Amino acid sequence: EDVARVRDAALEEISRHIDGDVLLVNPTSFPQSGLVFISGGGSRRLNREGQLLPTQPADSGLWVDAGELEPYSITALDETLDTAPQATREAHTSTTGLENDFLSVTFSPSGDITRIYDKTARREVLPEGALANQLQAFEDRPMDFDAWDIDIYYDDKVWFAEPTHSIRVVASGPLRQTVEIRRKLGNSQIIQRISLSHDSPRLDFDTTVHWNERHTLLKVAFPVDVLSPQATYEIQWGNVQRPTHKNTSWDWARFETCAHKWVDLGEADYGVALLNDCKYGHDIHDNVIRLTLLRSPTLPDPMADFGEHHFVYSLLPHAGGWDRDVQREAYLLNDPVIVYQKGGSETGSSPTGLEALPSLVTVSPSNVVIETVKEAEDGEGLILRLYESQRKRGQARVKVGFELEAAWVTNLLEENESALKVEADSITLDLKPYQIVTLRLQGK
Repeated sequence: EDVARVRDAALEEISRHIDGDVLLVNPTSFPQSGLVFISGGGSRRLNREGQLLPTQPADSGLWVDAGELEPYSITALDETLDTAPQATREAHTSTTGLENDFLSVTFSPSGDITRIYDKTARREVLPEGALANQLQAFEDRPMDFDAWDIDIYYDDKVWFAEPTHSIRVVASGPLRQTVEIRRKLGNSQIIQRISLSHDSPRLDFDTTVHWNERHTLLKVAFPVDVLSPQATYEIQWGNVQRPTHKNTSWDWARFETCAHKWVDLGEADYGVALLNDCKYGHDIHDNVIRLTLLRSPTLPDPMADFGEHHFVYSLLPHAGGWDRDVQREAYLLNDPVIVYQKGGSETGSSPTGLEALPSLVTVSPSNVVIETVKEAEDGEGLILRLYESQRKRGQARVKVGFELEAAWVTNLLEENESALKVEADSITLDLKPYQIVTLRLQGK
């Protein structure tokens, strides 16, 4: 909440100098899709630099496709009085499935996913006869450390969520399609809104759980038609690989693996990633990807995890390796475009006619990720922290939206260590695989 207040205060100050009714902030170093949800009236029309934008009304607001948003940029949208009807595309949405230009998804009457067809790759994502998004519950009674341990025998006893007692279409339009599925597991209720956007092969599972279980571990399973002896798990500043088999005692011991924003199971030219916004326990054995969603220990807190939980995970089939699309989609899920709507009163504003603020900073190539942008603790310049994310050695180019006077590589205490050559608004540096670098950039 404190972070949100600081962010909103900063955006309020920025909005005084930018014309526009809605500001879109891309808080990542990746170009992002501008498909965003804007709360409020669903009948508004918006334009970007005079270009009318595609919109789709929703229950409590409006979906808007604002086009591509550059890294660390602010884009302004204006309300318009244009009431001309929009040209719309046909949306293939029903209680039996979702479909866009990338995927075709089929649901069974019980609410399980029975088929995911990748139109781009022309291949089935699921093995024949498999069920995806299957919610699995396990008896969870570790021998020690009730709230911290998961013992290897946890999956000896398993049961599944009940068939859905409610399935309905809640959004069907040219930009976004959503089906809501409600089901029970034990004494708990699970509500999922499963969505496809028109411009992405990412299948989102927006999940709310009213959790009332004890000593129960909840996972979701996705069997995929991918054959690989190892899987990739993202961690902070890099990733690790783990076997998908149990050939040795070492493999047996790694029955649960920690990852942050994504895991990926891939062949040489195709793979499937499972992204999440706050769940970190995974296991991938043979061709089944599973994500740990909830537990319910009773020590030291007898009411641990009881109550309402909300989280999102996403399935992302992709061509090629994980290095091309998975990282960007995972960052978008975890750091979505920030939508700031100006209030009705703009007292004290001094509009300058600016329609946007271009990228504050960009980096290339795409295997280099900017993870932190902040003011220096001593007030002298801008601090960037970036890392090489794909085990590739090479040169990186950092470009900023202002003229540079000086740049340094610093340590973690932001103490200058070595000066870098400045070329107007950019610098170059050599990076080793998975190297982390902190920079101080000082403008003129």
